[in-house]
Amino acid sequence: MSIQVNEEHQLFLLTTKNMCYGIGVDNKGQLLHTHWGEKVKIEDCIHLLQPYYHSHFDAEVDREREEYSPWGGLSFTEPALKVKFHDGVRDLKLQYKSYSLHVSDDMLDEGSILEIHLQDAYYSLDVNLTYKVIAEFDLIERKASLTNKGTEPIQLEIAQSAVWSIPALEAYRMVYVTGKWQEEFQIKSCMLTEGKKVIESRRGITSHHANPWFAVDNGAANETSGAVWFGSLAWSGNWKITAEKTAFGNVRIVGGINDFDFEWSLKAGETFETPAFIGGYTAEGFGGMSRRLHGYQLKYIMPSSKQTTYRKILYNSWEATEFNVSVREQTFLAQKAAEIGVELFVIDDGWFGKRNHDKAGLGDWYVNTEKFPNGLGELIERINTLGMDFGLWVEPEMVNPDSELYRSHPDWIYHFPNRESSLARNQLVLNLSKPEVKTFILDFMTKLLQENNIKFIKWDMNRAISEPGGLHDPAPEQREFWVRHVLHLYEIWDELRTCFPDVTFETCSSGGGRVDFGMLRYADQAWVSDNTDAFDRLKIQEGFSYTYSAQSMMCWVTDSPGHANHRSVSLKYRFHSAMMGSLGIGGDLNKWTDSELIEAKELVALYKELRPMIQQGKQYRLHSPRTEPTTAVQYVNDDGSESVIFVFLHSQQFGNFMPRLRLNGLQSDQIYQVELAEPFTMSGSGLMSIGIPIALGGDFDSVLIRVRVVG
Repeated sequence: MSIQVNEEHQLFLLTTKNMCYGIGVDNKGQLLHTHWGEKVKIEDCIHLLQPYYHSHFDAEVDREREEYSPWGGLSFTEPALKVKFHDGVRDLKLQYKSYSLHVSDDMLDEGSILEIHLQDAYYSLDVNLTYKVIAEFDLIERKASLTNKGTEPIQLEIAQSAVWSIPALEAYRMVYVTGKWQEEFQIKSCMLTEGKKVIESRRGITSHHANPWFAVDNGAANETSGAVWFGSLAWSGNWKITAEKTAFGNVRIVGGINDFDFEWSLKAGETFETPAFIGGYTAEGFGGMSRRLHGYQLKYIMPSSKQTTYRKILYNSWEATEFNVSVREQTFLAQKAAEIGVELFVIDDGWFGKRNHDKAGLGDWYVNTEKFPNGLGELIERINTLGMDFGLWVEPEMVNPDSELYRSHPDWIYHFPNRESSLARNQLVLNLSKPEVKTFILDFMTKLLQENNIKFIKWDMNRAISEPGGLHDPAPEQREFWVRHVLHLYEIWDELRTCFPDVTFETCSSGGGRVDFGMLRYADQAWVSDNTDAFDRLKIQEGFSYTYSAQSMMCWVTDSPGHANHRSVSLKYRFHSAMMGSLGIGGDLNKWTDSELIEAKELVALYKELRPMIQQGKQYRLHSPRTEPTTAVQYVNDDGSESVIFVFLHSQQFGNFMPRLRLNGLQSDQIYQVELAEPFTMSGSGLMSIGIPIALGGDFDSVLIRVRVVG
């Protein structure tokens, strides 16, 4: 059993492979957190329900450990739930009522889901807390469902997904990612002192500036060892994660939908369900954390139809042609792409409406007949004949003022009366919370996929949401737009995935602006950044890998020098950088020399051999680009019999020798063939404790090393 219940003391203990998570009910009927970390016995938690009194100023310090803290009474910490009842009362008093155990549809373990039922002491508000145990990955999925059992509406002002209480440590370090466009997923850390540390998005998308993920340790954990508590929120709109340390040393992480500009009218009989917040614990450092999250994503988050399917190598023609697409030019590029082994050919922006630049046509989703006189079918047939699938770029949530759609439906955008709409990238955001807008998007996408043999969709969103008003929508409902936009987006993707299961979908938002476990339930892969500089990508991809798997990480080989830094690096280096995820090519093949095309063909063929291990194997970050002169990332297959390692030298200095590279995840007692310029054999224990000599030199050098069990 993954869930134990002690009825006498009203204790609950959730047990995974290497972790226990405990909660219980105190003598006041409050649900308190008891334990999170190494395995314990349920009886060990009994004494943790004792109340703690400090003074009349802090009479209920034990409420700092509430499992789902309401705003009300003598609670002064960051709340998980704040409401206003119909009579103006804003005080909320939740009391424990009962529990129930369920079996998850995707698990065989009896009692893998625990539900705790809470209720306000007077008003008809029920709160159900759900805990789904993911035992094999030491994770728990948490969410809250709020149901109005009365006859009058209840206004939700804060509705978070979960509160995570961190056990007592000598110090608390929070690790997270931040960044901006072209610099996403940059790993940062800070020590938590009394007060609050907040990471969030108010942009209507997950955002480039932060990602809804956290990790906490005592400041001593590293890549391979140390206790780490972590969590990732599955939500693709406004979100907030608050880390709070109180004067009494209690540390809590509260996270969910951002309460900024949020309100939800919970009408009689209705239920509001928060997004899932996935939390876990490991004693194996940040690498152990990442491998647990990767395994969870591959098995439980990724759309089931794609779980055992490897991502195809794609070519995107944007950098070669931009808006100047035509059947002739695209066919010529497709021939070159097919010759080097590409499996999927994608046309980006410029194929629709009067889309000759980024100032017009967005929203008019019909094929441009000047560019494609015979529709897309002619080009698709040629591409299919070359042995490749066909893919297309779309941006359904946006509209240009210079478009037929906007002229027909100016009321379909987010807009406040008496205010001029703000343009960004010459576009406005469609109000997806409107049912008619949702229907429009679903209809044109369905028509596009039904009428054309399209196997890939890159869904972009190049602008954050602003001025979230509706010209004819009641004012009380306008603070619901943030949530309804995301819910309708999920519903559209869900229906498209159901109707077109063979289509691969990629999430993109000017790069990595919409990547999270909520979006990745529908998207097979994510565009991580518009920055394709092979050196910059080492840090971007490292930060991405802290939470998300290599299979979901799209990486392109583009031309050198690149647009981001005008830095020149070799084709080999660019390929090695991009081969650490799902490989794509975005350079102008018309400009590649014959020798470059031959080299690309060889590297594409090599990637196809290594693809299963890279996309679905275990990842080990051996050297970090943030702290070391080299970057090294290793991928290992399921049984540890084969591995591939990518090593990058940033810049050689002082004639220094490179340190030996110690591997991980191998079988200690096996003998491995190490494929370098001069191959040699070595035991798994030797490779992991002594390491491999690396000979790189100069600036931006790289090497790919294969290691395989002999015989």
